[in-house]
Amino acid sequence: MRVDIGNALAAVAQPGVDRNSLGSLDDRVGRAHDRIERGIDDREFGYAALGLPAEADPGAIREAVTPVEDSEAVLTVGIGGSALGAATLTEALVPERFHGVLDNVDPAHTNRLLADLPLAETAVHVVSRSGTTAETLANFLVVREAFEEAGVDWTQRTVVTTGESGPLRDLADDQGLPALDVPEGVPGRFSVLSSVGLVPAAIHGVDVEAVLEGGRAGREALAPSLFDSPAYAYGAVAHALEVRGAATNVMMPYEERLESFAEWFAQLWAESLGKDGLGQTPVRALGATDQHSQLQLYRAGRHDGLVTFVRARERPGCPIPQTDVEALSYLGGTDLGDLLDAEFEATEASLAAADRPSVRIEVDRLDAAGVGELLYGLEAACVLAGELAGVETFTQPAVEWGKRAARGLLGGGDFEEADAVAGKERLTVDADSDGSDRD
Repeated sequence: MRVDIGNALAAVAQPGVDRNSLGSLDDRVGRAHDRIERGIDDREFGYAALGLPAEADPGAIREAVTPVEDSEAVLTVGIGGSALGAATLTEALVPERFHGVLDNVDPAHTNRLLADLPLAETAVHVVSRSGTTAETLANFLVVREAFEEAGVDWTQRTVVTTGESGPLRDLADDQGLPALDVPEGVPGRFSVLSSVGLVPAAIHGVDVEAVLEGGRAGREALAPSLFDSPAYAYGAVAHALEVRGAATNVMMPYEERLESFAEWFAQLWAESLGKDGLGQTPVRALGATDQHSQLQLYRAGRHDGLVTFVRARERPGCPIPQTDVEALSYLGGTDLGDLLDAEFEATEASLAAADRPSVRIEVDRLDAAGVGELLYGLEAACVLAGELAGVETFTQPAVEWGKRAARGLLGGGDFEEADAVAGKERLTVDADSDGSDRD
């Protein structure tokens, strides 16, 4: 992985990082790196995630998925970090076999997805650390019923990843389901390089050892200087730009296969760094598509954002045929990849010309090792940014509040957070109202 921060410097953009201030920023990076290394070595909560490439057991994963390795489709049932990593790896590495995940409880979406899947040839990977996640367990119950109604034995098509104890672990033990452990001390959004994210890819025949090898390359690239570590260069500059007013961070991969990656990044960045009134708001975009839908804002709107470009330096070709239309003759004989690269370079230059900061992240190619290195690099960048901001990177108290409120509303316990729903302030505008309830 390589990172170019040139267009985030103050000589190019506002907000921007003055080149002379990089030295003091680098001193802070060095101290943060020492803290991160201690956390990894001691397997402290959260920091343990950055040790996963060396600790994950691909043999155990392959053994667990052996009963379903003939599957045409894989359905991951989870939510947040229990699903986004799996979606990212599958879409990036075997996009032709990516059918989506069940990570929402939208009835229409669930019904449509199950109706479209060849259930007799579908493997189910259900993921919940606690084994009690309401959305995941509700969807899994619906999936089980759909398999039973189709005459398919769901116990022969299901792999479980969960904690050492809990209802899902009990179910796996009772039914003899292949079961893998959620790694200890690793928040879900940092768990992609473990069984949580690797199982669906393994079922599809992805070389999970190569994914982990890419992660290990990312680990080896960490160094006590932003000038020697691409991941730290990105995390440090993103933090420095936030301090200077870049309140948003647009993740814009120039690869269709990285669309789920942008969603994965959004959770990683928002849930980890959105604390104590701090944190950049991540925005998902896709190049070149969103040049035509969002770039107007990024180039001419408020000076309050960073655009992060991601691409692979090598990609498959798709020649553009010659044409007799004179106005289009410049396209004939080139390649869609050439056009995408030109769009990338032009968009990057257009932001710089408008004094808007951007950072370029590149991998050699979107193969298993390249994707593993990219995912690890962004995780390390996020941890570094959290260290520099002084926030509790690995917690998510605001998310837990909402979970307790929802569970209380559904009768899953007595939670005071649920009482807040009844106190909602209302001022409703209804096209069918006669206005009689207006205060």
